[in-house]
Amino acid sequence: MSTDLVLRPATPDDLPAIAELHLAARHGAGEAFPPPVHPDEEARAWVAGWDLTAYDVWVAERGGVPAGYARWTATWLDDLYVHPEHQGHGVGTALFDLVASTRPGGFCLWVFESNTPARAFYRRHGCLELERTDGSANEEHAPDIRVACPGADPLAFLRGLIDETDLVLGDVLARRTALTRAVQAVKPSTERDAVREADIVERVAAVVPELGIGRVARIVDVIIAESLDASG
Repeated sequence: MSTDLVLRPATPDDLPAIAELHLAARHGAGEAFPPPVHPDEEARAWVAGWDLTAYDVWVAERGGVPAGYARWTATWLDDLYVHPEHQGHGVGTALFDLVASTRPGGFCLWVFESNTPARAFYRRHGCLELERTDGSANEEHAPDIRVACPGADPLAFLRGLIDETDLVLGDVLARRTALTRAVQAVKPSTERDAVREADIVERVAAVVPELGIGRVARIVDVIIAESLDASG
């Protein structure tokens, strides 16, 4: 890491420079990033509106010039950008180490699947790639990956994520059971619809390709069978 690198908390006066750094990093990334969905002026206004009491925002300076910045919350790293002219000089590592030191319990972040340099950077820093998405939930509609820095106690961190996911799973099962019960009253037949169930399997398998059609088919069959049994 360069000896002239300084990390400090951002102030409101830093926001214009951070906006320009953000834009330079995004534009300089080439095909690693999908095309922007907002013009530069909207991005500048977005950064200018940051509430610095709601995030930790730190600037990395080299020779008094902003070289990178990071923005994070208690559980998520929202931004970590390094100006193209300062990449490869330890700026990203210094910012990442700062975030990790303030969040020893671990944190998550999203990375575009196409951003192979960033994915390699986070792997080098001990991060794990978790689920992939089709990008329908982000503005760019580009596939992305949730990445986790598991912190000082990876087992506790990952079990915490599992606990959060299990609550979501419970909510989904409750809704699926209720809907299965409700639809029985309006179906023309009490027989299970094999064609429709095959379509369900295909759609769900597209969301979780790692499981494959066979595993998803078995899971869906159990969910439907048990939901029907609970509705009887």
